[in-house]
Amino acid sequence: MENTTKITILGSGNIGISLAKGLVKAGMAAPESITLTRRNAAALAPLAQAGYQTTADNLAAVAQADIVVLAVLPQQLNKLLDSISSAISPERHLFISVISGVSCQDIRAQVGAPVRVVRAMPNTAIGIGQSMTCIASDQELDDDLALVEKLFDTVGMTVRINEELMTSATALCACGVAFFLRAIRAASQGGTEIGFHAHDALKMAAQTAKGAADLLLQLASHPEQEIDKVTSPKGCTIAGLNEMEHHGFSSALIKGIKLSADKAGKLYKED
Repeated sequence: MENTTKITILGSGNIGISLAKGLVKAGMAAPESITLTRRNAAALAPLAQAGYQTTADNLAAVAQADIVVLAVLPQQLNKLLDSISSAISPERHLFISVISGVSCQDIRAQVGAPVRVVRAMPNTAIGIGQSMTCIASDQELDDDLALVEKLFDTVGMTVRINEELMTSATALCACGVAFFLRAIRAASQGGTEIGFHAHDALKMAAQTAKGAADLLLQLASHPEQEIDKVTSPKGCTIAGLNEMEHHGFSSALIKGIKLSADKAGKLYKED
């Protein structure tokens, strides 16, 4: 990406702001080359003071952009695209959508032009540079996909997937943050019940979860392989695991992910 590339982020909430900060921190963009929009532009005042361009005028922001990041709610997208349609240039603009349940074709159909669209599905860990972001398009846009990967690599890890799996990625990665947080919360409550103070139990549970995840990521290991290292015949670990499974631990998590995927696929079509 050239230093002169202009990036506009439409709907600058947590995801959009975190991406902007990640790009600046990584040296991929200067604050003044990034425009952040929000209906209440005053809420972006601290970012304006840091050198970012801020505005409530989406049309003007798109007119001067090379890359446009769509970061609004699914129900707000059609109105947003209608409001910026006169400024859209298929030859110039690359659209990056982080909106759940909206396909590349949905965006082109609403715009009424053959715009280049890449979808990206980050999660809230983007705020600390630890997002798991899935990236896809329905067209052969290798250069654009590589650029989007580079952008989101500044705020975590990326993986390129087929577009038809993007709704599933929403459930596993975006919704998944809440699922793993709930598991950590439950573990900390169990820790409190067996004698630890609540703040100590939460710290212990969170660090244990972090260590477990790093075992898989750093060693390229499989969960069952690491579980086998912890379980011994007639031991306390296997007893606890089996008790959780008797109460549907794995089944409940799988069912929750499947339901979230189903719901995510319908968000854009709902009123």
